[in-house]
Amino acid sequence: MIDWFLALTAAEKTYFIIAVIASIFLIVQIVIMLFSLGGGDFDVDDVFDGDVDTDSGLSIFTIKSMTAFFALGGWCGFVAQTFMEDNIWAPILIAVATGTAALFGVAFTMRGIAKLQNSGNIVKSKLVGATATVYVSIPENRSGRGKITLTAQGRYMELDAVTDGERIPVDSSVEITEYSEDFAVVTKKQQ
Repeated sequence: MIDWFLALTAAEKTYFIIAVIASIFLIVQIVIMLFSLGGGDFDVDDVFDGDVDTDSGLSIFTIKSMTAFFALGGWCGFVAQTFMEDNIWAPILIAVATGTAALFGVAFTMRGIAKLQNSGNIVKSKLVGATATVYVSIPENRSGRGKITLTAQGRYMELDAVTDGERIPVDSSVEITEYSEDFAVVTKKQQ
């Protein structure tokens, strides 16, 4: 094995070392991702109620994408240099082109994966003004709780509800006027 490595040209050794080191980093990253140690998620329960929507755009120069750049570029440059011993520029061009393709491929893939994430949290302030249907009749003057159903924020929900007015029967259309900690305050919509 050592004799094989010593027989390589300087360019082949350079590509090989870059490829091996980057591949080791790539394998470590995959192991970390498989065991969920490298995620950017965290939970902060009941600390605040808000809606944060960020689109960081395309993050090209990340550790993952740069590792892919050097791993794929290194291996392709090594193979190209092995077959084109007399030409030094073609393997460099091939290494940079394939590395760049890997860089952008990883960046677009990670952006696509990030768009698939959904926290599942309900933003209570966005429920105010929504129309719902009474599922279990709502007693008058907050003397008890009923239930309403609605589709909001991309999901079907069933919520406890109270009203300040008269009793609201099943299948009535209501509007959410306020959302408290664990129930909605509703008013019957005029037909």
